[in-house]
Amino acid sequence: AVYPLLMYRAWGDAVVVSKWYLGVGLFSLLTALTVPMLTRYLSRRWVYALGLSLYLLSAVFGMVGGKATTAALLCHAMAAATAFVCFNAYVLDHVAKPDFGRLESLRLLYGGAGWTVGPLLGVWLMQLWSGAPFVIVALGAMGMLGLIWRMRLGNARVHVLANNRKVSHNPIVFLRRFFAQPRLVAGWFFAVMRSCGWWVYIVYVGIFAVQNGLGDQVGGMATSLANAGLFVAPLMLRWIQRHSVRKAVRSGFLLGGGCFILAALVSPWPWATVAMLVTGSLFLVLLDICGGLPFLMSVKPSQRTEMSAVYSSFRDVSGIISPGIAWLALGVGGLLFRTVHLFFIRDVETGLVWMTKILTDPFSDLKLYYKSPLYLLKGELIDPGLDKHVKRA
Repeated sequence: AVYPLLMYRAWGDAVVVSKWYLGVGLFSLLTALTVPMLTRYLSRRWVYALGLSLYLLSAVFGMVGGKATTAALLCHAMAAATAFVCFNAYVLDHVAKPDFGRLESLRLLYGGAGWTVGPLLGVWLMQLWSGAPFVIVALGAMGMLGLIWRMRLGNARVHVLANNRKVSHNPIVFLRRFFAQPRLVAGWFFAVMRSCGWWVYIVYVGIFAVQNGLGDQVGGMATSLANAGLFVAPLMLRWIQRHSVRKAVRSGFLLGGGCFILAALVSPWPWATVAMLVTGSLFLVLLDICGGLPFLMSVKPSQRTEMSAVYSSFRDVSGIISPGIAWLALGVGGLLFRTVHLFFIRDVETGLVWMTKILTDPFSDLKLYYKSPLYLLKGELIDPGLDKHVKRA
């Protein structure tokens, strides 16, 4: 709830914010895929601690504020990717497969208070000081660091032998093994689609509210209302157990997707749009409970850390897909709309010339300024050619 608003304040353009989220998603994906390689040289507990330390670094950048919030977002995403891989690996080590459903519902239930109060509290603190929410991030990271060292969950170096051979840590190798198992691919795909819904909801509801004059608080309130659904997670689990995981997944995607489509259709009425998105988020909570079970129940013991890294990539892949689509919708859609608009108010030739100029501007700028960083390093703050023209004038 806080990051999208601070990013929008810093850059002032939803398209630019989408581009930054896209880049952060790519870095986060690379981080998740390199965690198994890190565990070759460091114990899992140290890798987990390294990830939590990135939370502390993100808090520092967040307190600086301004455009440094972008660095805070990057560190936060890398920390989340690292911690998520390690957490899932510990879950697979210590929790029996029949208990996965109960674990997910309890995890969501106990996390409900933080997820419900956190967004609203963060937006409120942001009004007092933009760095205040990051103080909570720092305190939480230090608490988690102390907890993992106290619990002694084990180092669990990844050196499990399969068929008398050491399991490869090369991302290309375990990605090939992953795509060879249809159940793992299906479970991962469910997680990606669910996470795309959450990305759209958390990132763009706040921006939508600000752009339509609803205020900064609406984004935090909407996120808190959505997360309040976590308190009914045990009831949802009972419904899933009475029916089936397949029916729950189908219902969640069908009804949640329907609510998001209706939100787009009623977008001229901002409050109705927010209401439909909040309703759709309840079905995302249902998918949070059941969407990951097919993956977790299909992982082989010898591939736990590697497949946990692949599974955790759903957050990053959705973080690439969602802002990428939003960037296309806002950027490319705006370009096409303005071009067609010029067709009517001027002529077709003017519209095509303008579109060509916009598309070729980046290449022209690159051709003109690609040597600028080198000149700046040499201490030249003014173009020598421009200085000559000024003296002649």
